[in-house]
Amino acid sequence: MAGSTHTVTNQVPPLVQYDVFGSDRALLEAVERHLAPEAREDGLAELSALGRTCGSAQVREWGVQADENPPRLRTHDRYGHRIDEVDFHPAWHRLLGKGVSAGLTAAWGRPGGHVRRAAAFLMWTQVDAGTCCPLSMTHAAVPALRADPELAAEWEPRLTSVIYDRALRLAGQKPGALFGMGMTEKQGGSDVRANTTAARPLAEDGTYALTGHKWFCSAPMSDAFLVLAQAPGGLTCFLVPRVLEDGSRNVFALQRLKDKLGNRSNASAEVEFDGTWARRVGEEGRGVRTIIGMVAATRLDCVLGSAGLMRQAVAQAVHHCAHREAFGGKLLDKPLMRNVLADLALESEAATTLGLRLAAAYDDGGEQERSLLRIAVPAAKYWVTKRCAPVAVEAAECLGGNGYVEESGMPRLVRESPLNSIWEGAGNVQALDVLRALRDPATLDAYLREVGQARGADHRLDAAIKGLLTELADLEGVEGRARRLTERLALVLQGSLLVRYAPPEVADAFCAGRLGGDAGTAFGTLPHTLDLTAITTRAHPTP
Repeated sequence: MAGSTHTVTNQVPPLVQYDVFGSDRALLEAVERHLAPEAREDGLAELSALGRTCGSAQVREWGVQADENPPRLRTHDRYGHRIDEVDFHPAWHRLLGKGVSAGLTAAWGRPGGHVRRAAAFLMWTQVDAGTCCPLSMTHAAVPALRADPELAAEWEPRLTSVIYDRALRLAGQKPGALFGMGMTEKQGGSDVRANTTAARPLAEDGTYALTGHKWFCSAPMSDAFLVLAQAPGGLTCFLVPRVLEDGSRNVFALQRLKDKLGNRSNASAEVEFDGTWARRVGEEGRGVRTIIGMVAATRLDCVLGSAGLMRQAVAQAVHHCAHREAFGGKLLDKPLMRNVLADLALESEAATTLGLRLAAAYDDGGEQERSLLRIAVPAAKYWVTKRCAPVAVEAAECLGGNGYVEESGMPRLVRESPLNSIWEGAGNVQALDVLRALRDPATLDAYLREVGQARGADHRLDAAIKGLLTELADLEGVEGRARRLTERLALVLQGSLLVRYAPPEVADAFCAGRLGGDAGTAFGTLPHTLDLTAITTRAHPTP
């Protein structure tokens, strides 16, 4: 029986049925900026349609269903035959199918493909980050496969297809295929050169039998995987198909699925190889060099994924505060809450702007842009992914107790937020990769040319560039301060991009709070003299 006191008031409507793309000014402007004129009209129309899909109630519900119904491992069928399959909720297949059809694996062969895909990936993460894993690895496998032109000619059309076929059957009989990756092992983790999986050459040239294990293998129902193993000539990259040419299953024993903090819709498995058939990719002993193109592409996806999670967290927080009343007015109008929201919005916009700039460098493909990516991708991966968790937690706090309740969706964002910092090389790995990149003068030159385009526009940015140059001039004990150096590289790059491209109030606030030292360590400590209202208005996800 409904009581007279049970009148629901002052509750915020759900943030659904809105355009995730059109309401994200930072993302929209970045796409308009980086897409060539001949690709702009089609690209914007495509992304607008996807933005409406991502904001629809139906697709949002599929994301919730996929997260609440994790995959289940089936090692054997009812008769005792080994099958090594993973069952997913129907929502997973619906989402993965839409992601493939939206071109999230088809960046490599169309004008502005990487910028268009980066924007789409950033949006799709806001629906369900789990399906982004197979989409990311399939996209990223292309540059690694190109080390073997014959393999690339066979597999690239399947990987860049916009058709999703969930059946586990011979890849050559499918209209599209998905790829996974297996590098880490129990004893080595990020130290892949310590891998013990052995590759024994077979009679047919370029084929091997693998024996060993992989500690993390995500999306184990993919059609094929790139893995590292020790061949006679050293650590080598291999292609491992799930189904062999005669239609039989390859030996791909799924031992268990990981019980993870977040990313629960996606299956991450431990895999055993025992005479598993594999095809060599690239030369023996050049495994890391062969697979590094895949790693770099997935690291950029970590940046984009974190940017997407931050954007969704900020959108939910601003939306809540625009509707919720407390202490005599809207929360959004309270000076202290406005400071918190503006600070969160700055972090989100800086991440989005940087991620799309790096995607544009992939589209350009020139020597200087490749040099910039060599240093900027690990720096961005280090910094942006580390900022994701504090943004998600602070955004949840903006919703108060409601943000701690599962139905709000905020706990799901919080659980997902540390993921990209850990995957594809944790923080120390990225910082050390930055140091390796600095050994090549061309990478530092490309970086300084990029940030130098904003020189003279803001005194705090100029001072930060000068301070960075001072740090780079003294490399004594540099490994021990590699994180500090990587952080400064990322912040200066973000600052230069915002000074060049963002509205003045956004650039001013970023330089004050991130480069000028005129802010505290928690969100919501920006100088009150900044135009914080303009920043929060810009971040509002207007339905």
